[in-house]
This record gives sequence, structure tokens and C-alpha cells, in this order.
Amino acid sequence: MSSNFIENYKKSLKSMDTEETIDLVFYRPIGYMWAVLAAKIGVTPNAITIASIFLGVAAGVLFYYPQLSVNIVGMLLLIWANSFDSADGQLARLTKQYSRIGRILDGVSGDLWFAAIYIAICLRVNTFEPYFAEHSWLIWTMAVLAGLCHAKQAASADYYRQFHLYFVKGESGSELDSCAEIDQKYAELSWSSNFWSKLTMFFYRNYTANQEKLTPSMQRLRAMLHEYFGEDMPPVSFREDFRAKSKPLMKYTNWLSFNMRTIALFVTLFCGEPQWYFVFELTVLNLMLVYMVLRHERICKHFMAQLANGKYSN
Repeated sequence: MSSNFIENYKKSLKSMDTEETIDLVFYRPIGYMWAVLAAKIGVTPNAITIASIFLGVAAGVLFYYPQLSVNIVGMLLLIWANSFDSADGQLARLTKQYSRIGRILDGVSGDLWFAAIYIAICLRVNTFEPYFAEHSWLIWTMAVLAGLCHAKQAASADYYRQFHLYFVKGESGSELDSCAEIDQKYAELSWSSNFWSKLTMFFYRNYTANQEKLTPSMQRLRAMLHEYFGEDMPPVSFREDFRAKSKPLMKYTNWLSFNMRTIALFVTLFCGEPQWYFVFELTVLNLMLVYMVLRHERICKHFMAQLANGKYSN
């Protein structure tokens, strides 16, 4: 394997701090090969994301059927979809085709995959499980609650990851946003001339607002950093200290994103009891989210105290 190949592959990664073992061993190498092929034939990151939506939704449809052989085909399609989800970001980093629309579309793609999966599981359980056939409201209630929790888990994981990357790689290596910045760009758009862009920005603004509400100490730390250092990056000493405390939490951001939840999903499908996936999401992943939020908020409070005591003053 050439050194040029390895160097370009590393450039396609976000950061070793935020990469998970399964991704590094499996999804990132495959995603990189898709990204190289796409770059050669002129396919854009957003086109790859859209293709992943069709693959992920098709996977969800196949989870409706109780036959394990059909479910396995769905699992392979979902793995394929996630390799495309990896490829779109790697292609964007290699070709510098970054866009906020691309970031929003990337988030929406995963939501559509799992919406299809949740609906398929509910229809399957109501059709083939006598108890749930008589109490159909129960599985739909579980699915709605799990979906709401899933959205919160994924949004929080992404937010903590971007905050970590901001201190590791700076603004160019992070997609960290704020409601204030989005509101400014939203106001600049016209409904008559930029309808779809403004509508997308409206939903993205709400998405970011929910992230900020869950992280009050992080928001106070961000405000404090702006007060102390303006538009400049904090000192290297602060960035290194924050990275050291934040890095152990990055594994939770990965577990709450895709790999752990799909492993749990596949296990329940192999067992022929996919409804138990909702239980896993409502218990294990929610407990993990609460732990991550409390730990991160405590880290932010620690650094606010350090800033107030003048440790990182210029």
C-alpha cells in the first residue's frame, strides 16, 4: 500500500480522537474507496448521501418480513448505506466540498433509515405477534418514544463530537454551529427567492436550539471563551487540557450514533424479536446519554472555574 494512499486516507478522517474501532477497521476503508471512486467520476457528497437514503429505507422495508434470510439482506443493505454515509463525509473532506446543506442532509439520511426501520418493526410485530396484534398501541408507543430518544441521542452525540473537534482542529475541522449564527444567516434569506434554503435553515435552527438546551454549561463556557478571547481560538494550553478531559467521552458519542444500536438491532432480528430493540434504546442508550451529558457538563464547569481564576489568561 503506497504512502500516498495512506496519507490521503488519513486526510479523509475527521480525527483519530473521534473515530471508533469498527469504523476504522471496516467502514472508513470502504468509505474511502467509495469516495475515491466518486471523485474520479464526479459524484458529489450530497449525491452519495441521497443514495444512502434509498439503501437505508430499503433495508428497513426488509425488516418487516419474519424470514431471517430476508432480514440478512436488509442488514447488508443497511451496512452498505452506512458505508455511503461514511463516504460522503470522506469525499467532502478530500475535495473540500463542505456545505451546511450537506451536513443537514447527512443527519436527515440517518433519521429516514431508522424511521423506515421503526415502522417496519411495528407493522411486523402487529402482524405476526398475537399479543401485539391485540394491543397495537403498545408497540407504536414504544416506537415513538424510542424515535424521540434516538433523535436526542444522535443530536447530542454529534454536538459533543463537534465541540471536541473544534478544540482539536479549529473551526475548519469542526461543524460546530450556534443559534446566533444560524439566525443571522436565516434572516439574510428570502422566502420568495430562497424558499428551500430558508425552510431547511428553519429546521436546522430548531435542531441546534435543542442541542444547546441540553448543554447549558457548555453554552456558558462558549460565551466565556468568546468574552475572554473574542473570535480567536483559546490558547493551546486550554485546548490541550480540554481535549484530554473530553476525549474519554468520545467513545460514548460513537456508541450513541450507529454501530452499537445496529449491533443491538441485528441481534434482535437474529432472535426473531425485533421489538426488544426499542427496549434497548429506551434503557441502555438513554442511560448512556444521561451519563455523557452529566460528565460533559461537569467538565465545562471545571474549565469555567479555571478561566475565572485566570489560568488561561494571555
